[in-house]
Amino acid sequence: MVSQSVVVKNPTGLHLRPAGNLCKEAIQFKSLITFSFRDTTANAKSVLSVLGACVKCGDEITLSCEGEDEQEALKHLVEAIESGLGEM
Repeated sequence: MVSQSVVVKNPTGLHLRPAGNLCKEAIQFKSLITFSFRDTTANAKSVLSVLGACVKCGDEITLSCEGEDEQEALKHLVEAIESGLGEM
């Protein structure tokens, strides 16, 4: 398992559109992909789970990937989040 913390930079946080974009990116990988925020652990492949975490701009989440493509998945998702998930 690999994990890394990343700050959500897009101005509206993980509302519906960026949450959908995050899920679309995560579904490309075979690994189990989750993120932790405060007391919540969310499945990055589920839009409802991502929305339920209520992540806002400037919040730090910890992505965790576990599986055969975990390194590639983590690198790709960190880059996607840092680039604003299509919102910046």
